[in-house]
Order: sequence, then structure tokens, then C-alpha cells
Amino acid sequence: MIFQIILLFVGTIVAFWISAICGGGASLILIPILNLMLPSSVVPFSLTIGTFTSSASRIAVFKRHIKWQIFLWFVPFSIPAVLLGAWLIKYVNPNYLQLIVAFFLVLNLPELFKSKKSEKENQKPYPKFLLIIIGFCAGFVSGITGAIGLLFNRFYLRFGLKKEEIVATRAANEIFLHLIKLIIYISLGLYSNTALWLGLTIAVATIISSYTVKHILPYLSEFLFKKIGYGAMVLSGIVLLMGTSEKIIQQDKIAFSTNRGQNESESVISWRNTDFVIEFAFDDGFEVERPINPDELPDHLKEKYETLKNQYDKINLEKVFTFRKEPAYEFYCYKDGHLTKIEV
Repeated sequence: MIFQIILLFVGTIVAFWISAICGGGASLILIPILNLMLPSSVVPFSLTIGTFTSSASRIAVFKRHIKWQIFLWFVPFSIPAVLLGAWLIKYVNPNYLQLIVAFFLVLNLPELFKSKKSEKENQKPYPKFLLIIIGFCAGFVSGITGAIGLLFNRFYLRFGLKKEEIVATRAANEIFLHLIKLIIYISLGLYSNTALWLGLTIAVATIISSYTVKHILPYLSEFLFKKIGYGAMVLSGIVLLMGTSEKIIQQDKIAFSTNRGQNESESVISWRNTDFVIEFAFDDGFEVERPINPDELPDHLKEKYETLKNQYDKINLEKVFTFRKEPAYEFYCYKDGHLTKIEV
């Protein structure tokens, strides 16, 4: 555990250097690391301790660069959203939201290949009222995952902010969100002693990072700053996509299998101990089959099921969905080891 804490400490300093240069993203870089050390439900708590400390230290270092006009549009609408997101963490698996975030980050790939000239010609600043929507979405995502990071970085870039202004304004916008999240996570019991110590480790590392990165930013051009930002978004998205996908597959017991015959092909998708069968036959086209319980049958088929139940040892039921046709039902009836299939 000591080695992991040292690795996390050094990794956090580097991640928040990259975060400052890119205008954000350290949290999304650290999520896959923390997922290996903590349950998903308490990862946001550890992240928020670190990001709150990072925002406070960046405000101290870059306070004269804060764009207060953006702050006043952003913050009032992000606070109720972060309350909603933090409340939903009790009912929503954060891994699925992390997966969606990963897809959005990867979609920034085309921005890496735009020239300086095309950026100036094609990118017009967003209207300021869009900050209401951005603030709400940022608060909601942050409430569930514990991170805002690079997901909303492109909006800051499109508002025409300079690199120091992005770092400072993001810190000012997010520090209230992080404080509220900490209070909510503690009140809901979404923390642990291990999560606390890892969060404090991140916090100390972020302070060191914030006070050293101010010597790095002056050496970067605005164009290079943007390219590094988009590159970090894509890289973080790929890493988050791979790590979260693997975790979802393990937790929900997702599996795929395929069977091929002469005239048909059948694929089985298993999810949370439920099998979904996708079947293609040359005469019938595509079909999706799902196992069901007897109480899901229509009333007229429930009577048929009760009649057959007395004649067979076991009956398995499936509902069949076919394109542009009413759903059908299949009865798999077993008697002395022999299968009789009845389609209705």
C-alpha cells in the first residue's frame, strides 16, 4: 500500500502539471488509477479532496487572471446540478457515466488535426447564455463521477480565454462544486478511511503542482496549449474507455458468443445473468430473443403455459422481437431429456 501511495503522489503531481497545461483533466487521468485501489462509490470522494485543494491553490497562484463574467454565469446553475448528481450516485452506477464521458472525450480527435488558420476561420465563440447549460451539465457530471476535467475544456477554449485565464477561471468555477460535493459525500456516507488518506495524498501533490506549474505556462504558445489540451482529452478518453469497459464487463458479467449454421447465425449477449439472443436467418431476417418469466406472458398464453406445465418436466420461455412484426413467443418444453419447441 505504501508503494501505491508513493506512485499516486508522484502521478498526481505529473497529472496536475498536465492538467494545468491542458486546462484540466487530472481527475480523469487519476480515475483509472483510483479504480484499482478503491470501490467505485468512494472514488469521487478521494478525487474531490484533491481537486478542491488544486482549485484553491490555483486561485492563489492565478487569481488576477480569473474571468468573473464567466464565473457569474456558470456557478449559479452548476450548484443545483451537483446536488442532483451527488444524490443520484446512490442509485446510478458511476461506471456507466464514466463510459459516456470517455466517448465524448474521444470525439475531440478531429480537433488535433486542424491547422491554426482553420481554427480561426471555423470556430466562432459560443454565446454566453450557453454557460447556463455548460454549468448545469458540469455540475451534474461532477456530482456523480467526482470529476469535471477535460469534458468541458473545449467550451473554455471556444470562449477565447488565454491559457492562464482558463486555468484560473476553471478553478474559480469549480471550487464551490468541490466543497459542496465533499459535504454531500460525507453526509451520505460515501467515503472510507482509505479514500480519505488517498485524497489527502492527492491534495498535497496538487499544491506542489500548482506552485511549480506557473513556471511552465509562459513557455507555451496559445496554439500549442490548445493542441495539448485536445490531445489530453483524446488520450484520457481512450484510457478511461478501456479501464471502465473492463470494469463494467466484470461487474455485470457481460459475455458474447456466436453460433453459425447453414442458414442462420445466432449471437448471444449475456448481461447481469440475462441472455439476449440476436439471430439472423435468411428466410426470417433479424430476431432478438429475451428469456422471460411466465407472468410476462399475455393472458391467452398464460392459459397455454399452465396446460403445458402439467405435460412437461421444465418449460423455458422466450419473447422474440422481429422488425416490423408483433412480438412472438417460444416455449422450450423438456420431457425425459427431450426438447420440444413450440412457437406462438
